[in-house]
Amino acid sequence: MSDTPSTIETSTTPSRGFGWNDTAELHRCEDGGGLFHNFKTIRRGTVAELIAFVMGLPEEKQDDYAIEKDGDHTFRIGEIRNLYRRADFPGA
Repeated sequence: MSDTPSTIETSTTPSRGFGWNDTAELHRCEDGGGLFHNFKTIRRGTVAELIAFVMGLPEEKQDDYAIEKDGDHTFRIGEIRNLYRRADFPGA
């Protein structure tokens, strides 16, 4: 579940921080260029797990991947690197 409040939430409690444990999918960018290339999921896991996976790849390969946080946002390499550098990144 995302830590980002929905637009219909009535709670005034501030969000708890970034959703490192939210579920996500890893996609290869422009994989083959076919009609359904954006739907090919390489692996699933938490946002933190997939960020660590991408950052563990050789630097020249990292730009080939994107992480799609369930129902929320797609992270490209610039955002992935910024999240990896955050002080609250799990395992940092």
